[in-house]
Amino acid sequence: MNLVAADIAALDRDDPLAEFRERFVVPDGLIYLDGNSLGVAPASVAGDLSHVVAQEWSRDLIASWNGAGWFALPQSLGNRFAPLIGADEDEVVFCDNVSINLFKCLHAALNMRPDRNVVVAEQGGFPTDLYIADGVEGQRAGMNLRLEGRDGDALEDLIDENVAVVLINHVDYKSSVRRDMAALTKLAQDKGALVIWDLCHSAGVMPVDLNGCGSDFAVGCSYKYLNAGPGAPAFIHVAKRHHDALRQPLTGWWSHADPFAFSPDYERSPGIRAMLTGTQPILSMRAIVAALDALEGVDFHAVRAKSQALTDLFIALVEERCSGHGLELATPRDAAIRGSHVSWSHENGYAISQALVARGVVGDFRAPDIMRFGFAPLYLRFSDVAAAVDQLRDILKSGAWRDPAYAQRSLVT
Repeated sequence: MNLVAADIAALDRDDPLAEFRERFVVPDGLIYLDGNSLGVAPASVAGDLSHVVAQEWSRDLIASWNGAGWFALPQSLGNRFAPLIGADEDEVVFCDNVSINLFKCLHAALNMRPDRNVVVAEQGGFPTDLYIADGVEGQRAGMNLRLEGRDGDALEDLIDENVAVVLINHVDYKSSVRRDMAALTKLAQDKGALVIWDLCHSAGVMPVDLNGCGSDFAVGCSYKYLNAGPGAPAFIHVAKRHHDALRQPLTGWWSHADPFAFSPDYERSPGIRAMLTGTQPILSMRAIVAALDALEGVDFHAVRAKSQALTDLFIALVEERCSGHGLELATPRDAAIRGSHVSWSHENGYAISQALVARGVVGDFRAPDIMRFGFAPLYLRFSDVAAAVDQLRDILKSGAWRDPAYAQRSLVT
């Protein structure tokens, strides 16, 4: 590629998304390449939460369930967010976390296909998806779990007339492989199966068109590219055509048709609220407001274009400046089938990652040997990419990663 500093500066100067960086808190001196794990804070979130604590909670107290709209947050936030993933009004709610939401969706989808007993998923998918699927399998007599990578090489080959549900990660958490949502949804539905999409590594960083692709269900988190804060509530999407048939096992009071009647008998709420369970963490829910404010007016086609340009640049510069040090690209070279993070494998990947963190370049590590670098286009600059690669080159060339301190494993990697 042979880019010089002037070329990099020109990319930043001509960046149509450059102004959005001001909507986020990016610490000085930090090159943050971990937005695929935890997004940075929106600039307005501290003030918003201060108001929630100082006024809505401290002064207005219980009146805020109505006056500040606390009780309606799962659906009001879902309605505001829905267009960002190609969903319609009243098809999305924010609640709980991805694991719980996936549990609910799997049961709901299986209930809609009582004559089928197979769930298809990816052995290489995010482990919590597999753990939840395994737990559901243990609760439903006769259910069978087929895994790409264990029971067959390709997901497509595992889908037949016995399959009730196909669970697919839109973007793989390790390799960054991006699946073809439209094609896979059609293939599964043509066989009579329902599809659940995991959007954890695509929502907020690329165009997603759930309804355009005919998706049935989707789940995703809000703390990665949506920047809603650590452990922020996740979201569920269910296409309206399925609402009348929705039956999920965690039937808490927030999914009751009339929750404040306090009836001893459960009556399911109509529509998407049937996917709710119990009382939501309001402070965390309110942080989603600032996160959505920061995405107001964003063109996700422009975000996707910049994501591809940033990741293309990173791959090219690493191969140009860091060759000969044992790095192997573990991510598709073709940007069309790549998400917004890039993974490199190296036998000493953990130590190298820690050496980078010590120099203010923050990525993360995934066992056994993957260094992941996430590129959040709304606050990352092209000059950040070049500077990160220069630090990586120096660490590899000097052997700085060999310092024993960098080999000490922390609980969170």
